[in-house]
Parts: sequence; C-alpha cells; structure tokens
Amino acid sequence: MVKKATAEADRARLEVEFDKPQLLGPLFGQYDQNLITVENRLGVYIAARGNRVAIEGDAHAIAQARDILTSLYNRLAQGQRLDSGDVEAAVAMAGTPSMEGLVRAEEGRAPALMIRTRRKTIVPRSPTQIRYVEALAKADIIFALGPAGTGKTYLAVAQAVSQLVAGSVDRLILSRPAVEAGERLGFLPGDMKDKVDPYLRPLYDALYDMLPAEQVERRLASGEIEIAPLAFMRGRTLANAFIILDEAQNTTPLQMKMFLTRFGEGSRMVICGDPNQVDLPDASKSGLADAVRKLDGIPGMATLRFSAREVVRHPIVGRIVEAYEGPPQDA
Repeated sequence: MVKKATAEADRARLEVEFDKPQLLGPLFGQYDQNLITVENRLGVYIAARGNRVAIEGDAHAIAQARDILTSLYNRLAQGQRLDSGDVEAAVAMAGTPSMEGLVRAEEGRAPALMIRTRRKTIVPRSPTQIRYVEALAKADIIFALGPAGTGKTYLAVAQAVSQLVAGSVDRLILSRPAVEAGERLGFLPGDMKDKVDPYLRPLYDALYDMLPAEQVERRLASGEIEIAPLAFMRGRTLANAFIILDEAQNTTPLQMKMFLTRFGEGSRMVICGDPNQVDLPDASKSGLADAVRKLDGIPGMATLRFSAREVVRHPIVGRIVEAYEGPPQDA
C-alpha cells in the first residue's frame, strides 16, 4: 500500500492505495456502507477511485480512518470476512495501541491473537478483548466483568471449544444460575430439563456458532460437553476441563465459593457476569462482586473489566447500556 498526505490550514487530506483491487468490494461494503460508517463516526470525507482512497478532514481523524481501513484490508488479505460489527469494532479501537499494532502487522500474516474453532476464526474486536484473549490462554481462573454484548461469554466458549478440539482439555462444562428475572420458573411447562433449558439457551447458541451441529450433539451425548444449572455443580471436582460460569452476578457468595472450589487439576475456569444486572432479591449479596473483591491479586487469576463503549453489537446497544448505567435523571 502507498500512502500520501497533504495538509492545508486546519484541514488535511490523505491518500491510500491498496494493492489488491479484488478486496475493495468487501472492504467498502455494499453501497459503500463501511466507508459511510467510518465517515459518520469520525467526521471525515472518504472518496474511492479505482484502488485509491482519499480521506479528508481533521488530521487526527483521517489518521484514524487510515488505520481502520488498513486494519480491515489486512484482515481481508488474510482470508477473513468482514461484517458491520467488525467495522464498528475497528472504529471503537481507532487510536489505541492495539489498533496501531494490528496496522503494523505484515500483510498476509495471521494476527498474533486469534481463536480458531471448527466453524470460524475469532479475532478480538476491542482493546479489552485483546487482553481477555491473552488471559484465556494463560490464567487459570478469569473473571470477565461488563455489560452484555462485549463478548465475555462468546470468547470464553470459543477458547473452550478450541482447547477441546485440540485435546488440551477433556471436557467443556458450561453453567448458569437458574435465577428468575421477573418470570416464574415453576410455571414453565415440562420436566426440570425443559424448565432450565431456556436459561441455558445462550450457551447452546454460542456452541452451535463454533462447531457443526452434529458435533455439538455428539459431544453433548458423550458428555464431552455438558451444559447444566449451577446447582448441578455441587459435590464435584472438575479436572482436565474448561469450565464457564455465565451470568455469575446472580450467584450468592456461598454458590460462588462452591463453584470456585470445583476447580481441579489441568482445568481452566472463566466466570462471566455484569455486576450492574443482578436479579437476586438483594443485589448487594452478589457472589460475583464478593469473589472479585476477596480474590483480587491472587496469582493465577485475572480480572477483565469491559465498558459499554466496547459493546460489539449494534452501536445503539452501547448507547442504551450507557444511558441505563449513567446517573439517575429526574422524572
């Protein structure tokens, strides 16, 4: 790629030339939607002609736009696909050291951080996700805290599936507390499995995103993958397993202690939750906050905190989360 920049007064212009014209369609997006997204988020003007892209605007903003387009182009050159979430995530990472490192990566070279599963390759989309993926590969017990949509559970399931397929763990155990969030569990039809399955559905969804359906069913039947309510963990020692507890903010301190002490030889444990979304009758009794406070600084443990700005769903979801978590407004 060739980059040229000029500046006049308070406005600057930068030109980027891409070497592979066949990648520009997916880079720009349908009807140039990806370029429009970058324009709207950064307040720049982008014009494409042939394999050249001219960017005009504030000097700092056009440098960020260049880094975003270069990073996305490099991902396409590595054989990865782009969607609107990737573009939004790249914009959110603009100007961070993580983005600068990705831009400096050699074209065609795989990113240093990625998780490979049978169905897809997952690359971190935010600075905290990068640190999270690093922790998933190294730490024994990881606490992932933050709002929905920041990739806490999704990345944990991806790492767990990757290790299960590679044979570095024998089992994958996914759990959630079956806490009622305004609904009544007892009024749901069916037996106990039918009653708790709706609470565990997000974990099933993540699994089917990582593995072919027939493999998920086969591994569930063989016990290699187990999805169960938290209450089913009592009395067990889980060795050579990757264990994930989702919605951990809805555990009590005693439940959290019970879960953490299931940890066995050769295992890895990830505890995901949003401290601001506690459905317990007394939110101050959340076992997640209690555990993070008591276990802070213990070797082998890592704590990652995601913010609403790192929500990788539609951008409006991040704004909704920020609005709800902001200071209370007078009616």
